[in-house]
Amino acid sequence: MAIVVVIATSYLGYQQLSDKGCTGRVPLTVAAASEILPAIEQAAQQWMADGGNVNGTCVEVNVNAVNPATMAAAVARDHSVQLSGLGTAPQSVAVPDVWVPDSRTWLQRLKAEASGFTPSDGAPIAQSPVVVAMPTPVAGKFGWPDKKLSWRDLLTQMNASTDVRTGIVDPARDAAGLAGLLALAAAAPSGVKGQQAKVGALRALAADSSSLRDDMLQKFPRSADPASVANGLTAAPLSEEDVIAYNAERPPLQLAALYLDPAPPGLDYPFAIMPQVDLQRSAAAVGLRQRLQTAQFKNALAAAGLRGPDGTVGTGFSMPVGAPSATAPAGSADASQGGAAASGIDAGVINQALGSWAAITQPGRVLSVFDVSGSMAEPVPTAGGLTRSQVTAQAARVGLSLFDDKWSVGVWIFSTELDGKKPYKELYPISPLTAARSELAATTNKFGPKKGGGTGLYDTVLAAYREVQRDYVPGRINSVILFTDGKNENKDGIEIDQLLVEMKKALNPKRPVRLVIIGIGTGVDRNELKRITDVTPAGGVFLAPDPAKMTDIFLQAMASRTGATT
Repeated sequence: MAIVVVIATSYLGYQQLSDKGCTGRVPLTVAAASEILPAIEQAAQQWMADGGNVNGTCVEVNVNAVNPATMAAAVARDHSVQLSGLGTAPQSVAVPDVWVPDSRTWLQRLKAEASGFTPSDGAPIAQSPVVVAMPTPVAGKFGWPDKKLSWRDLLTQMNASTDVRTGIVDPARDAAGLAGLLALAAAAPSGVKGQQAKVGALRALAADSSSLRDDMLQKFPRSADPASVANGLTAAPLSEEDVIAYNAERPPLQLAALYLDPAPPGLDYPFAIMPQVDLQRSAAAVGLRQRLQTAQFKNALAAAGLRGPDGTVGTGFSMPVGAPSATAPAGSADASQGGAAASGIDAGVINQALGSWAAITQPGRVLSVFDVSGSMAEPVPTAGGLTRSQVTAQAARVGLSLFDDKWSVGVWIFSTELDGKKPYKELYPISPLTAARSELAATTNKFGPKKGGGTGLYDTVLAAYREVQRDYVPGRINSVILFTDGKNENKDGIEIDQLLVEMKKALNPKRPVRLVIIGIGTGVDRNELKRITDVTPAGGVFLAPDPAKMTDIFLQAMASRTGATT
């Protein structure tokens, strides 16, 4: 496909130079999600045939299909960051002038990690709602196409019935999978029971997850035979376009598209002009963008199973049974119904969801270190009077409930003089959760603040880092997560300059350890903490000015970057 586009583009560019009197040519590279590539290609070729130019200089458009996850990894690579779950893109994947991923959540995730990533435009050029795909006999049992279901209905079924096999495409690598994960997380009721339902659903999704959409589609039953239906996948969040394309192949058993309430953010195909693009190529991109606003382009989208960005469809669209004739425009949502605008998904919410997913699916090894200095006894007004120590313990219990059995976890506490002159004390060594989950959970009852105790931060950070590195396990994320509400207060301990020197000495590329520090309240010094974490690979500082939101901040920390592995 890409070779054909390049050849056609080069030929048309030659025609322009010969026949249109162009003084030169402007090359414009475009990387697009595969499903929208034919429509963009058609518009680009017509534009060039019509003599598309920038101030008399003809434009030569080169369009290639690139998986959004692959391109996101390439952009992250060029900005020296990583996105959770993606790894590093090979150097052969070049960042284009214009990128059209399937969702702007890719842009939001990149902006959250790379401050220098500032693409222009970014307006949607198409839309595909995120639906729950089900084999038609299964969908009929849920009342399709007459009955309207909610995401909470699906969440309830996932936890109540062993007959419901719900899969997902890895939400760290797939925008529709991420939208489904966000919808299910939002559907969980508050409180302990809600958290349990959410964890149960995440574990069920992880059991039938796939890295690629095509692999997920292959898990659905291939025939209407009752045994095949019973043993196949029951449901999965996919795009409307996925269902249309699947059914277009005329499989023996077609898929139904269920439009659950509230509608999650759909795929919106933003037209993003990359930050490195010069003025001439940027003008060429604007010219191409104008060609993607015509009725002809909307019809090309319809042929590809996509809607226009306003939610309406062009001529030739294969409307799924039960589908709305029009959906909300990309970037809009009915807040009264709990919807979320594609443009309004907070990066922190995305990272909370991905943090939960990482805890469930990625094997890891972590030493959790908790501040028990005297200031941790301060009450938190927004948490019903619970102390900082108590809300931190709550966050620890939530995190522990999410961690899969593939994880190993240890717990330390720190203040001053907790173990002789040492400011830190081990409550439980790093151990597999298969053997020590209940014992580790019990340690959260021992986070009582030390009356009058200071904050032996520097010595504790260094000791914890060395501890994790000493028994490093290859192939896992080896990390230290430290919670603190104050600055270093340990007159008998080391100073920050000595800490940084010792941390740099301890660095070992063959034993990378990720250091994350979560600051509680307003008494922490972010710059000081950042000086410490910047020494380590893939570390980070996360602040919870309102300690009541500690759990959310912890989940964001879990998802930010991929951590360090070998």
